[in-house]
Amino acid sequence: MKRPILLHPDPRLKKVCAPVADLSDDLRLLARDMLETMYDAPGIGLAAPQIGVLDRVIVLDCAKSDKDTPRPLVMVNPQIVAASDHASTYEEGCLSIPDQFADVTRPAEVSVRWLDTDGREQQEDFGGLWATCVQHEIDHLDGKLFIDYLKPLRRQMITRRMQKLKREMARG
Repeated sequence: MKRPILLHPDPRLKKVCAPVADLSDDLRLLARDMLETMYDAPGIGLAAPQIGVLDRVIVLDCAKSDKDTPRPLVMVNPQIVAASDHASTYEEGCLSIPDQFADVTRPAEVSVRWLDTDGREQQEDFGGLWATCVQHEIDHLDGKLFIDYLKPLRRQMITRRMQKLKREMARG
């Protein structure tokens, strides 16, 4: 089931999420809903707080072209266990901050450990767009948005645009 995506500013997007203790059927349903919501948006990543669920769950699939085989990943309690000294800069956007983009510099490669929906521990090294995306989504679990990496004036400008957008949407 597709779920509504929260738009910045929303206090739930700034909260640190709780670790998931119980890998239940509800969690698997949440993961399916998150993937459906992400693909429909369309996006390459989505964190549970973006749909109002304050649990440490993210989904991502950075296989973008028609030639790439889709690779949906569900990560429960993900954590970065290593990061390269080498950095890369990507223009990032966010489903909670539509139509706003900015360059963000992050480690170019990261190693991530997580649980899958069956409770099995996974670990994988990511580079390129995958590394950027997984870091962006894990940031959401810690109450951090990509605009938090920007200079204050730019961040305020984007926030004001989002407040205006939310007012316009509320008017219908």
